[in-house]
Amino acid sequence: MTRIHLRPASIKIAVVALALFVMPTLTGAGVTVSEAAKALPDNISSFRAEGPAAAPKDGSIIEISGTGEFGPVSTALRSYRNEVSSGVAIEIVRTESDSAAYALLTRLALGGEIRPGVVGLAAVVSTNRILFCKGSSVAQIRADGTGIGQDQLLTLSQTFAATLPSGDEEIPVLLMHLPKWQTKVGRSAYAVTLLGLKSVVLNQPVLDALNFEGGTEAVAASYGQTQLVIVEFTTPQFSVDNDQRIWTKIQELKSAGQPGPNAYRRVGNYSVFVFNAPDETIANELINQVKYEKVVQWLGEDPHLYERFQQYLAQTSAGVLAAVLKSSGISLLISVGIGTLFGALLFRRRRAQQAAAYSDAGGAVRLNLDELTGPDNSPRLLPSGRQPESDSTRS
Repeated sequence: MTRIHLRPASIKIAVVALALFVMPTLTGAGVTVSEAAKALPDNISSFRAEGPAAAPKDGSIIEISGTGEFGPVSTALRSYRNEVSSGVAIEIVRTESDSAAYALLTRLALGGEIRPGVVGLAAVVSTNRILFCKGSSVAQIRADGTGIGQDQLLTLSQTFAATLPSGDEEIPVLLMHLPKWQTKVGRSAYAVTLLGLKSVVLNQPVLDALNFEGGTEAVAASYGQTQLVIVEFTTPQFSVDNDQRIWTKIQELKSAGQPGPNAYRRVGNYSVFVFNAPDETIANELINQVKYEKVVQWLGEDPHLYERFQQYLAQTSAGVLAAVLKSSGISLLISVGIGTLFGALLFRRRRAQQAAAYSDAGGAVRLNLDELTGPDNSPRLLPSGRQPESDSTRS
């Protein structure tokens, strides 16, 4: 049996090499570097990387993304510089889902307005920083110094975003079920874990009754001092089970004299809470504006496709028929109106011509038999001093 003898120096070198191999891969609990590092290319437009991707240092993204609020993540940082020595630092976080990436974006916004479609799916733009999400990725591009303007930083961000994998092309649908969602989407908070929801809805023990298993997601938005929270469950069973636990928790809080929601209601697969409302009436009015819309997706052929197609044809045909009748009626009315107008004008013109050719005494038209009122027939008048030939012959 052959034995291998290792010197202490060799052991030390092996340990250091192993540490160097492991360090770029793990930066904390549930946070890795290798997956995110693949998304940082060597060159982006006129910017070249100054070195390999590494684990981010203390900063907003690593501090928040590593809390466990968004599930397992992978994050990496890389510095770039162009020919005029303007530098940028690009930090990227890869999450497990598009919803988790959008939730992280809402947490990193730090009071800034989220603008859909500027870069990637949505972005937060400031003077020297652009934060955006696309698919399951969240990226932050920060200018190093004052050598880069906001327009150049925006162009660089759009170029980098084009290299990332695509995902959902719309914001999470749950956001669109907020009352007046168009005005709230830029400043609402999204959550994919209970820890994430409790980080934006503070000091509300009723939330402990929630279970986020099975892909549960939530959104929170403020209406003045009132905070509305909608929690969406993936199945009716999850919704019913959580609803029962929530009502039990509400009763426990009331018995113990602890604060609870001003109003709560189950709406379809949603659990809707209202906190910090002035009174219960306003809270219920806010919940009344939340509508649940059920969407069913068939994995195979839709068994109701033929019925839906017939219904579509019937609705389309009815709409076309109504449009034709409406346009025909309008055309008929226009034609009758134009005909009536021209008829009236023609009738008045002919009456005017008749009034000029005949005398009209008291509205009665008479023939000009005595030629007293008509024009003179000059050719038939004899010259003065001459008699007709018939009279001279007789004489």
